[in-house]
Amino acid sequence: MVRPTFQRVVLAARQRAWHIPLRNWWRRFREDGMSETNQQQTFTGGCLCGNIRYTVTGNPIAPLVCSCAHCKKLSGGPMTAWVGFLLQGFSWDGPGGEPTWFATWPGVNRGFCPQCGARICALDDGASAVFVTIMSLDDHSVVVPEVQRFPEDAVSWLPQVPVGDRATAV
Repeated sequence: MVRPTFQRVVLAARQRAWHIPLRNWWRRFREDGMSETNQQQTFTGGCLCGNIRYTVTGNPIAPLVCSCAHCKKLSGGPMTAWVGFLLQGFSWDGPGGEPTWFATWPGVNRGFCPQCGARICALDDGASAVFVTIMSLDDHSVVVPEVQRFPEDAVSWLPQVPVGDRATAV
């Protein structure tokens, strides 16, 4: 089976009048990519070895940690920290191009570096946003998770992320 490339997924998302980003749960957050002052920010990030790099212009969408069994297995840790960005301002610009994609669930693709193995992102088929791991950002201190998904599956030996004002509906 041929995996869709990042460019094909972006093109498909732009051609649709509707979107299915991460099962639409993140739409409860501000989704226009603009801050309260309507100024877009630029973020850069990538993998451990520098082979896969990205640049995104826009503002973070739905910063969170996820404690689902899926994220715990993929990360090898108690949770994965994610933040979304609209695809329209996102580009792969490292020497390795876009990451290697692995379908972890029908319609759910995870991107990783084929050289160092670092997990970098998640991209659902037909999504209008890509979610990158917060730790893949060059400056991850500027993004703070606002909610914890699947808190019932969280390990008991770590405190849960307090629910932020914008995330109370999630």
